[in-house]
Amino acid sequence: MEVLERAPTDADMAANAGMPAEAALIQAVRSLADGPLAELADDIDRRGVYPKSILQRLGELGALKAHIAEPGRPSDYALAIQAMTEVSRVCGATGFMVWCHAVCGVYMEQSGNPALTGALLAQHGNGQTLGATGMSNPMKTFAGIETFLLHARRVEGGFRVNGTLPWVSNLGPDHYFGAVADIDSIEGADDTEAATPQQEIMFLVRCDAPGAALRNCPSFSAMEGTNTWAVRLTDYFVGANDLIADPVRPFIGRIRAAFILLQTGMGLGVAQGAIDSMWKVERQLGHVNEFLEDRPDALQQELDELTARIMTLAQTPFGTGHEFLIDVLDARAHASELALRAAQSALLHQGARGYLMTSDVQRRVRESHFVAIVTPAIKHLRKEIARLSAEEQPA
Repeated sequence: MEVLERAPTDADMAANAGMPAEAALIQAVRSLADGPLAELADDIDRRGVYPKSILQRLGELGALKAHIAEPGRPSDYALAIQAMTEVSRVCGATGFMVWCHAVCGVYMEQSGNPALTGALLAQHGNGQTLGATGMSNPMKTFAGIETFLLHARRVEGGFRVNGTLPWVSNLGPDHYFGAVADIDSIEGADDTEAATPQQEIMFLVRCDAPGAALRNCPSFSAMEGTNTWAVRLTDYFVGANDLIADPVRPFIGRIRAAFILLQTGMGLGVAQGAIDSMWKVERQLGHVNEFLEDRPDALQQELDELTARIMTLAQTPFGTGHEFLIDVLDARAHASELALRAAQSALLHQGARGYLMTSDVQRRVRESHFVAIVTPAIKHLRKEIARLSAEEQPA
């Protein structure tokens, strides 16, 4: 029988040429971003084109699994963040979807559930299947900002879940995502029998399973191609094969630094793209732009220092120390704030040409707004930093 081999990727060719594997991966991602992704970016942002082929190509390159350990290769969160940065530099929406998929891989890998860590995780890491995260509501609930929107009850063999999540991105009929539901009560119990206080389950929702329905949500000001849907679960069954964590809170405590660190790639990338666009007009407009604040050289230095700081934090993505978590939250907030400043400054540097709806600068301003409000938003991050800072430090 003839054995068909996959075609060599850009990363393969670079590695064969003697380039280190990590550098080869970043070079391949950059080539994809500057070529096919750049051509699609405006359609992704305003026309709702979902870049499925781009995501699958990133999977083929290995960019979607750099943070997932494989036999003979340890996890590398720094490399995963760098790859996400390269994507976000060109298209913030696609960078966001890379994060959605990547963090779903964290849930699966860290679940310890053989049904989620075997073949499904391998397919996920290679981009053959695509996943997402429905953790905005749980994260806000754990921070005292919202209450749970999904509710589970115990039944024979598992749980039945009901409720609606209003915003879940990177979805499609054959996709899946991680979600959390609180446990209401035991099926058949009388009204006096209550659920255990603060008891929740985390599980994988399969969009093509009975009881799951995708519904349209209002249009965004940007990033329309993120395939964001409202998800309604009606007596949705969760069995042992799809259980990620029970109980949930210790699991969230263990992965939250990794969850937040991965997000920094979006902010770093949007900021870098904005700085790049400032340099594009320096020759023509530098004589007047020199009177603006936040010049590209100063912003680049700040971005490089923040990137180095994040790369250090990414060496221990599952750290749970008090000061470490504060540093992670602060770095994530800094990335959001820097993206906002850089995008606004790029608009001022480019002037009228940056105010055109077709301008990548105009798109990047709106992308930076998303980086600042996506969970955890800047206000959420600052709330958590204040809470952790006020807590009594462990001996």
